[in-house]
Amino acid sequence: MKSQNKIVAILVVLVIVLAVALGYIVAGQRAADEVVSPYRTDKIVIGFTPPDITGVFKTATDFFIESAANAREAGVHVEVIARSPATHVAYADQVAIVEDFIARGVDVIAISPADVKALTPVLQKANRAGIPIIVVNLLGPFEGVEVASFVGFDNFTAGAVTAYAVLDYFGGPGVLGTGPTVQVKPTDFLDLAWWENLYANVDPATIRARGALLEGVAGSFFSQARLDGFRSVLKKFPNVVEVHPVIATNWNRALSIAATEDILARHKAGDIDFIWGMSSEIGLGAMLAVEAAGRQKDVMVFNQGGTAESMTRIREGRLVGEAWHGFPEWGWYGVKHAVMTVLGQEPPAHFDVRPRLIYKGNLVQFTPLPHLSEIDWEAILQAAGK
Repeated sequence: MKSQNKIVAILVVLVIVLAVALGYIVAGQRAADEVVSPYRTDKIVIGFTPPDITGVFKTATDFFIESAANAREAGVHVEVIARSPATHVAYADQVAIVEDFIARGVDVIAISPADVKALTPVLQKANRAGIPIIVVNLLGPFEGVEVASFVGFDNFTAGAVTAYAVLDYFGGPGVLGTGPTVQVKPTDFLDLAWWENLYANVDPATIRARGALLEGVAGSFFSQARLDGFRSVLKKFPNVVEVHPVIATNWNRALSIAATEDILARHKAGDIDFIWGMSSEIGLGAMLAVEAAGRQKDVMVFNQGGTAESMTRIREGRLVGEAWHGFPEWGWYGVKHAVMTVLGQEPPAHFDVRPRLIYKGNLVQFTPLPHLSEIDWEAILQAAGK
């Protein structure tokens, strides 16, 4: 019996010794890890939901993911969960996605809202749950919702920029069409301030054109803001007129094709000079319909956005130009601002991508990649005491 007790005691001692040794090994490994990456953080989970899965929002999603990967390389553990509705008008589906993000307890919700009003109640719920919100695709306002940071552009301004491109093409000064040519560098920003200064003394009667406008969802925040911006410029030029009622396309390329076919059937060659689509998908649809009808010589297509596909069509001469909406910036800086918020820092309230004209002569400014400032993750972590 004594010998058995002695064996048990020896075994207990061996177990204790092994446990202590294992503890030193684990502690040593942790110390080694800390030497390799001194600014480690707990994982930060960002739930990102764009309003659909078209090229515009795929680009933004890709840059959310790329920015998160860039952060991880610097020792900031960021994960992006991206989910979107199947169509831009599936408001209830995007609400459900945000509800799921809240239930999961994500650290930040980043959203390009399909519609501001439709998403307000669920984002207020996220506010009550203490989840910070980053909004992309606009600079505000978002009445009733506490937003940590906006990364985007003024939609009214973007519409106005493209309106000036139309004036330029049909006889006004600028970089397009047959009017007086202005010398610019490919890196110059042809933003609203540039256009307003250029057209300050232009005689409105000298520019003539007839066109039709294609919008997204009638009456929605984005559609109305871009439409108002476009018309705010053209109303000063009485000989630039709309020859067809505005057609809503629900931001859908197929519906844009159908709408353009209807416009072309009603307005023969010589009766219409241009079609403006207020997004890349809408503009690309209009372009395809114009080409299918053999009308590309007499009907010019302008649009908004700046996707890889639309800029390729500009390079080919199939689209005239468009206003830059900054999709890569949404993701790249959206992640930065999300991390800053979680770490208790105050990100910029607004990051303006500055809508400006994209045309064949300045594509180098936007493609294959726009200029994105390097993010100093180490400085962000140091400021947070990590």
